[in-house]
Amino acid sequence: MSRNSLVPVVVAALTTICFIPALPGSFLNWDDNVNFLDNLAYRGLGREQIHWAFTSVLFGHYIPLTRLSWSLNYVTGGLDPWGYHLLNLLLHATNTTLFYVVARRVLAAASADGSQDGRGAPELGAAAAVAALVFGAHPLRVEPVAWISARPDLLCATFVLVATWAYLRAVEEPGTARRGPLLVSVAALAVALLSKGVALPFVAGLLLLDIYPLRRLARLGWGALLREKMPHLLVTIVGAGIIVQAVRQGAVLTGAADYGAVARLTVAAYSFVATLVRFVWPAALSPLYEMPLRVSPLEPRFGLAIGVTVLVTALLIVLRRRWPAGLAAWTFSMLMLAPTSAAVRRGVDLAPDRYTYLAGMGFALLVGGAVLAGTRLVRRGALSRRAARAATVTGVAAIVGLGATSWSLSEIWRESETLWGWAVELDPTCSTCHGKLGESVLGASNARAVEAEGLFRRAIALRPDLPEAHFNLGTALVLQGRYAEAEAPLRDYMARVPQAASGPERLGLVYLLESRYEAAIPLLRNALIRQPDTPGLRGYLVQALQGRARELETQGRGADANALLAESRALGGDDATAPARRLEPARVRRP
Repeated sequence: MSRNSLVPVVVAALTTICFIPALPGSFLNWDDNVNFLDNLAYRGLGREQIHWAFTSVLFGHYIPLTRLSWSLNYVTGGLDPWGYHLLNLLLHATNTTLFYVVARRVLAAASADGSQDGRGAPELGAAAAVAALVFGAHPLRVEPVAWISARPDLLCATFVLVATWAYLRAVEEPGTARRGPLLVSVAALAVALLSKGVALPFVAGLLLLDIYPLRRLARLGWGALLREKMPHLLVTIVGAGIIVQAVRQGAVLTGAADYGAVARLTVAAYSFVATLVRFVWPAALSPLYEMPLRVSPLEPRFGLAIGVTVLVTALLIVLRRRWPAGLAAWTFSMLMLAPTSAAVRRGVDLAPDRYTYLAGMGFALLVGGAVLAGTRLVRRGALSRRAARAATVTGVAAIVGLGATSWSLSEIWRESETLWGWAVELDPTCSTCHGKLGESVLGASNARAVEAEGLFRRAIALRPDLPEAHFNLGTALVLQGRYAEAEAPLRDYMARVPQAASGPERLGLVYLLESRYEAAIPLLRNALIRQPDTPGLRGYLVQALQGRARELETQGRGADANALLAESRALGGDDATAPARRLEPARVRRP
């Protein structure tokens, strides 16, 4: 094996080490329960599972290839989370290797007036390796690697990087792009979009590459470049149509009534600045940065973000001739954040870390470019070797620090209770974090219902508009046998989420436990109509019907009792004596 081919292997190995603590992690109560533990549809690789993968729009995502990768995990390892974590880690290691290959070509083009001919220079390998390590070992990568449900970002990035590599191969010679590699790039883009829709801005990213560092715009003009990108654009348009339809069916769009145009632009600016700040100083990274009830540019953090966005953009435009790489990296970051910005979709997340997976690649390339510039200054004698050694030691220490932080954060991501305890410690005002910690406590033991109750009450005090804490408070009270007290928070939940089946299901169960069969029946019927596959729900309704039938018989209303018994038999009355399932808390679903 040659030295050049050994470098990406070493980079991938070093990156992998940083995330080893995530391997023994469990499924988390942050979408993993919905995607895996409660989901029967993905279990297998037969016709039904493939059909589900290509038709499901759960959470508003159209990610058929990602869902098929989950099916592959199930076929090979069942519900053992170790295999799921391993595949996430292997995907990230692959992406780091691909990023090294792409970085080498991009840095070569940037340092040779658009030509990629310089990619064999020794210092390019070192610069690309540093860029790949900064990208791969960075703590911002922990969320997509350690969280199984974040695999769409990893798998999409794999094919985005393949598409980029193929495009760079297609345009490495002067003139128009070569057809073969260009078609490979188009095919890889299509696969990326089937993994996750964050690849939608890829065409704009290619045009950005053409401007800098490839400098093809000056040679070929806009017309030729746009014609060349037509296959990419057609794939993007088709993908966008499918993704928009999926979002409409399975997710909640940000409406003007929720956040106006100014607020949405404010949130977008915040996400741009947050990505840059966390890249430079990745401290206090949380699984959730909660979206506030109201967004105002007059609030200090948002006003500052707008000012920084305008200032950085203006400054980089002024410096574009002296430092075009800075403007290119900043623009690329904003482009790749656009589809996932909270300015477009609403959820409980404000600028989550996983959205930086593609957006942060440009900043990692800037670090590689700085290394390349430094080595060439040393070679020309413009920088002393002593200064170079000091810079090298500082750089190595920084990368080791990034890796050590990723290792520690990966340990936190292993278990739900540890994760949400960390989130609450970072932000004691996060309502959803308190609620998720309460879910984790209940999931660990029903005997800790009193502790969970306190967390849910704190969550409601912080944000009474978020409905799940009301549901979970009702559940915690039921587990303590405080049925009468449980009714109020459950009705609050039903008022806030009237379309959900979980509210009437849980309140109906409370009435069933109190032997209030007449009150329980309409609620359980309602829940069964809305979500007939809810575990245990059919049995609850059967128990309520039979209990009410016994009451009617004692009242001498035999005809009414027989009607309920007939309904019970139609639902599978033999299951009436089955024990009620363990109460589960509500789940906050990520968009």
